[in-house]
Amino acid sequence: MDAINVMKGYDKVDHHQHRAGIHSLRTHQRLKTAVTISAIVLLTLIIGLMLAVLIRESNTEEQQRLEAAESIKTVCSVTQNPDSCFTALSSSLNMSSTPTKPDPEVILKLSLQVNVNHFSNITSSIKSLYGNHLAVALRDCVDQLRDASSRLNDSMSELNATLTDRTVNDIQTWISAAMTDEETCLDGLEEMGSTLADEVKTMMKKSKELLSYSLAIIANIRTLLQKFGLHMH
Repeated sequence: MDAINVMKGYDKVDHHQHRAGIHSLRTHQRLKTAVTISAIVLLTLIIGLMLAVLIRESNTEEQQRLEAAESIKTVCSVTQNPDSCFTALSSSLNMSSTPTKPDPEVILKLSLQVNVNHFSNITSSIKSLYGNHLAVALRDCVDQLRDASSRLNDSMSELNATLTDRTVNDIQTWISAAMTDEETCLDGLEEMGSTLADEVKTMMKKSKELLSYSLAIIANIRTLLQKFGLHMH
C-alpha cells in the first residue's frame, strides 16, 4: 500500500515537472519571438532612417544643382550667346567646392578658369600635333597663349581680393589683352600661308567664345550683383 502511495507521489511530481517544463518552454518561445520581432522592428527603423537620410541628401543635392543652374543662367543672360555660355559653365561647375547659390563673382571666376583650361588644352594639342619642331609662328602662338593664361590667372587673383571699381577695370583690361594675345597668335599663323592656321583656328574658336563670356560678365558685374542683392565691396 505504501509502495502504491509512493508511486502515486512520483506520478504527481513527474506531472508537475512536465507542466513546469512546458510552461518554461512556452515562456522561452514567447521571449524568443518577442526578441525576433523587436529586432525586425529595429532593423526596419534603421533602414527607414537610412533611406530618409539618403532621400534628403539627394533632394538637397538636386536643389543645389537647380539653384546653381539658375544663377548661371542669370549671369549668362548678359552674354551674346546665353545658351552656349550656360552649357560651357554649368558643365565645368564643381558642386562640392561651390556655394549652394554661386554669385556673379564665383561664376566670373569659373568662366576665367574655363578659359585657362582651354588655353592649356590648345597648347598641349599644338605640341602633340607638331612636337618640339614648331614653326616660328607656332612657337609665337604658344607664347601668346601662355601670356593670355597669365593675364587670366591675374584676373582670378584679383577676384580673391576686394572687388572695387579699380579691380573691375583691371580685369576688363586683362581679359581684353588676352583676347589681343589670341588675335596676335592667329595673325602670325595667317602669315604662314599654311593649312596649319586653319587647324589651329578650329581649336581656338571655342576659346574666343569663352573669352567673350568672361568679358561680358565683368562688364556687367555691377548690374549682376544687384540682381543677386549684392553690391561692390
